[in-house]
Amino acid sequence: MRAEPIYQAIRDEKVTHFCGAPIVLNMLANAPDELKDFSHEVKVMTAGASPPAAVIEKMEAMGVEVTHVYGLTETYGPSVVCAWKSEWNVLSDERKAKLKSRQGVKNVALAGLMVADPDTLAPVPHDGVTMGEIFMRGNNVMKGYLKNPSATDKSFKGGWFASGDLGVTHPDGYVELKDRSKDIIISGGENISSVEVEDVLYKHPAVMEAAVVARPDEKWGETPCAFVALKAGQTVTEADLIAFCRQNMAHFKAPRTIVFCELPKTSTGKIQKFVLREQARALSRGA
Repeated sequence: MRAEPIYQAIRDEKVTHFCGAPIVLNMLANAPDELKDFSHEVKVMTAGASPPAAVIEKMEAMGVEVTHVYGLTETYGPSVVCAWKSEWNVLSDERKAKLKSRQGVKNVALAGLMVADPDTLAPVPHDGVTMGEIFMRGNNVMKGYLKNPSATDKSFKGGWFASGDLGVTHPDGYVELKDRSKDIIISGGENISSVEVEDVLYKHPAVMEAAVVARPDEKWGETPCAFVALKAGQTVTEADLIAFCRQNMAHFKAPRTIVFCELPKTSTGKIQKFVLREQARALSRGA
């Protein structure tokens, strides 16, 4: 996938609206400046993996308005949208990008959206800190998996569809995804969101792509292991990148291992974290 054809379509065909996964936005944001010579208004809807706030900020600085949506195949597409509020217009660009990186509120077709304890279904406090699982219900939520009642039973609790995604609810009612339940890193009894660590890594000027997984650790149980692809012509050491993370987040959340490499992806450009998890386990076995 290359940025040139997309920018050519925006410029020559006057494209004003398009959809792009976060990986596409990252590619466009880091393309050479000479490609970004369009002058008309462009709006993009992004979904899939959580978009790093740093990528959204770069896109907005180019004059591209980003709307973040969230949903699953089982909930018929963008069932949650980060609806923009006019009172946020006065905020700094960095703060606006952080707000836009949240998943948001339910759309009109979704009857219910909550972040709750997966066992009791008690909603978590709206404090932006307490994590729970994201649940949905409504006419746009599937009835079940075809000819697979056991999988259906596992996916519904009390009439709610269990997404398998972990998140928080902010005081304004907006939901923010923190991680897939299988991707959360438990280090010394503390939960660490791989998405949060990745968001910090994307702020570093030398980082093109980043993915964080758990690495087994005898003392802590697990520690964050970051796989990082650098921008062309950029260099940075493992120690410098770890120090950068510690400057921008709690020390215990910062990665203890950095692996510089090309990230494995699917044919649609999604990072294959299961491959990286196996590589992280191999690092521990060889340590």
